[in-house]
Amino acid sequence: MTILSTNKIKLNAKPKDKFEAIRMAGQLLVDAGHVSAAYIDKMLEREQTLSTYMGNGLAIPHGTQDSKSLILSTGLSIVQIPEGVDFGEGEKANLVIGIAAAGNDHLDILTNVAMICSEDENIELIMKAATPEEMVKIFESGMES
Repeated sequence: MTILSTNKIKLNAKPKDKFEAIRMAGQLLVDAGHVSAAYIDKMLEREQTLSTYMGNGLAIPHGTQDSKSLILSTGLSIVQIPEGVDFGEGEKANLVIGIAAAGNDHLDILTNVAMICSEDENIELIMKAATPEEMVKIFESGMES
């Protein structure tokens, strides 16, 4: 199973708040078979204790430490939010990337995603991506380097 595929990307989302954005990212992971539905609750729980907003319009929600058993395989989901959604303290996220990492994949994936999204030109491409295929291409080229 691939980590990121077109069925795990939602473009032009309009969540009413950060929790709905996290639910969207989590549901994509559930629908793709990476996690059980309870993982979404763990993503929301994590957000309540520690914001997953990373700066540069990016949030990377993921489950709590005790949610490993709910992860069936490693996967990423991407929710693109052109208008942004408030992640607290005036920070707006335009990109919410849900992560489910089996075993010890967690740090590698987080590092890869952070590297891709630290490049302004990539963020621009990500925000302009009009199809899930375009989005996958941006991330695949970043993951290979």
